Amino acid sequence: MKFRGYVRSDGTVGSRNYVAVIPSVVCVNEVVEAITDRTTMTRGIYHHQGCCQLPPDLTRVTDSLIKLGQNPNAGAVLVVSLGCEGVDTDRLVEEIAATGKPVERVNVQEIGGTARAIQAGMDLAQKLAIGISGQQRQDVDLASVITGIKCGASDATSGLASNVVIGYLADRIVEAGGTVIFGETTEFIGAEHILARRAKTPEVAARIYEIVARMEDRAKSMGVDMRNGQPTPGNIKGGLSTIEEKSLGAIVKSGTKPIEGVLEYTEAPSSPGLWIKDTPGREIEVLTAMSIAGAQAILFSTGRGAPQGFPIAPVLKICGNPLTYENMAGDMDVNAGLIITGEKSIEELGEETLAHLIRVMSGEVTKSEEIRYTTSMDIYTLGPVI
Repeated sequence: MKFRGYVRSDGTVGSRNYVAVIPSVVCVNEVVEAITDRTTMTRGIYHHQGCCQLPPDLTRVTDSLIKLGQNPNAGAVLVVSLGCEGVDTDRLVEEIAATGKPVERVNVQEIGGTARAIQAGMDLAQKLAIGISGQQRQDVDLASVITGIKCGASDATSGLASNVVIGYLADRIVEAGGTVIFGETTEFIGAEHILARRAKTPEVAARIYEIVARMEDRAKSMGVDMRNGQPTPGNIKGGLSTIEEKSLGAIVKSGTKPIEGVLEYTEAPSSPGLWIKDTPGREIEVLTAMSIAGAQAILFSTGRGAPQGFPIAPVLKICGNPLTYENMAGDMDVNAGLIITGEKSIEELGEETLAHLIRVMSGEVTKSEEIRYTTSMDIYTLGPVI
C-alpha cells in the first residue's frame, strides 16, 4: 500500500507542499497574516510566545519553531522576526536550512517597519512558492507515514467508536513500518498502568509513570487537583463521569502495539513504531506537538464535534456520534457512528478510514482544510510570562 507524497532532500516525505511563514515572536503575527493573506501556498504558524519568558521556555519555543519548519509538509520557510525577541532566530534559520529546504528571513526593525516588512515578505514568499510549485508527488510506502493522533470534545461514543477506529489505524500503520505518536498525558491518568504494560522496556514503563506524576504535580503546584479540570464540562455533558472513565476510552486510540518510547514536547521519534509524547490535552498545543514530531497528517477523534485543523498538517476528523456527524457534516470527515448504529463493523470502517487517510496524504483536502479552519495553534510552555 502506498501514498503519493513529496520526497524531500533529507529523505522525509510531505503530504503537503507549503511555504511555512513562521513568526519568531507573537509581536509579528499580524505581519505574517498580511503576507499569507496576499499569497497562495503559504501557511502562517501563528503562536503567542517568543519573548518575555524564562530561558527554558525560550529554548522550548525556539526548538518547537525549528521542528515545525523542518516538518516535511513545509517545502520552504519564511521566518519573520521583530529584531528584539528572545527566540534565537539565527539558530532557527540555520537548523531549518540544514534540512536542504530554501529558507528566507525578514526582520521588521531592520527593514524599516511593518509596511516594508509586509512588502518584502510578500516578495520572498512569492519567490519561495514559485520555487517549490513545480515539485511533483511520488509513490512512497506506508513505512514513510508519520501520523499524530488526538481526541477532543469527547463523549460516550468516542471510546466505543471513533477512538477504536483510530486504534485500528494505528496498528495497521505500525504493522506497515510507519510511525504513530499519541499524547495527552492528562487523558491517560488512571490508565497509565495499562499503557506501562505495553512499554517495550522497563525504562519506557518508568517514563510513562514519570510523565503522569509530573503532570499531576504541576496541577498540585497551583493548589488544585487535576480532577478539577478533567473531565471537562463538555465531556460530562457527553456522558463521561470521571477522569478514569475518560482515560480508559482515550487510550483505545493508541491501538495494541508495543510503545517504543516517551518523547518530550519538542522531540521527534528516532525510529518507526508507536510513541507517546508528553503533552497537555488541549487541542491547539497537541496538534502543534504532533507537527513538531514530523506528522504529515493527524487523526482526530471526536464525539461532540471539534472543528479545528492545523496550518501545515491535514487533520482528519473521525466522529463517533452519528447525531453529531449529521449535525456537523461540514466539519466531520468520517462517520464512525456507523459502528454505534450497527451499519459497519470496526474492521470495515477501519479499512475505509485507512483508505481515506491515504487519499488525504496523497492530496485530497479535509473538511477543515476546505473551509480554511486551519490557523488555531500554540506552543505548550511551562513557566510564567515575565
